[in-house]
Amino acid sequence: MSKEVEMKDVKELQEKYLEGENLEGQEDLWEWEEEGHHRSPENPIRTYFDEISRVPLLTKEEEVELAKRVEAGDKAAKEKLAEANLRLVVSIAKKYRGCGLPFLDLIQEGNLGLMKAIEKFDWRKGYKFSTYATWWIRQAILRAITNRSRTIRVPTHINELIRKIYQAERDHIKEHGEAPSLEELADELDTTVDNIIKAKRTAHYTASLDTPIGYDDEGSVLGDFIEDEEAASPTRETFKELLQEEIRKALKQYLNPRERRILELRYGLDGKPPKTLDEVGEIFGISRERVRQIQKEALEKLRGSQIVQKLERFRLLAEE
Repeated sequence: MSKEVEMKDVKELQEKYLEGENLEGQEDLWEWEEEGHHRSPENPIRTYFDEISRVPLLTKEEEVELAKRVEAGDKAAKEKLAEANLRLVVSIAKKYRGCGLPFLDLIQEGNLGLMKAIEKFDWRKGYKFSTYATWWIRQAILRAITNRSRTIRVPTHINELIRKIYQAERDHIKEHGEAPSLEELADELDTTVDNIIKAKRTAHYTASLDTPIGYDDEGSVLGDFIEDEEAASPTRETFKELLQEEIRKALKQYLNPRERRILELRYGLDGKPPKTLDEVGEIFGISRERVRQIQKEALEKLRGSQIVQKLERFRLLAEE
């Protein structure tokens, strides 16, 4: 599908909820409302958000049925699948406000990514569409930010690594329905996790020198690369509880008690902030290096079960 056709679909979708309203000049009003001031019923942006929030979320079964119809060329099914995920686009776009593009442009770029995801989604893989679409939405937004507002020159070798990371992520998302972990990227590209983090940081940071997008600590860096689970869940805490329960069951199945306890401490599964290697070593009376070895052995046992990625997501949630 061409960029022109995708843009036409996006505009038609947005106009459906705005009934021809002109959004020009309305973003300042939205910013005013976001700061806690009185909401204006005349704000078309507010109308758009209110309208899309009323569209019911889809079950996995409904997603599959619509995806099958999309594959058969059903435009109405494509529109329905897109409508059910417009709020996901807004949720992701919010994270990149102040990065060189107006909020409305971020939403439009994200909607283009959503349409691309619908075109490429393979329902036979068995994963949720929202998980798959998140990656495409984020990449569309980041590409637009980078293309329109890059302010510094990035070394060639860093640009090359960034390109390889994006390619590896695309391949992984196509095969597994979710983004790879940092460790998987490092293994695939024969580099270190630290280099992967730095490259990802650069890809985001160079969008604007004045808006580093929150790279103050490890959590804020990594948190930008996981699905926005809150967009499809009632609350973040509910998601954490469900994820914690799923992980605990898996750890009990695959690991011995010591391995299990070490991962619980390292990833914050005990309801407390994740502990460092040194802190865990003190608890068990062993060296930092030994804790690292046990953790590595435990994670190896979990390879292929998708629990490694879920552990990383939970650790990020626990650090917030």
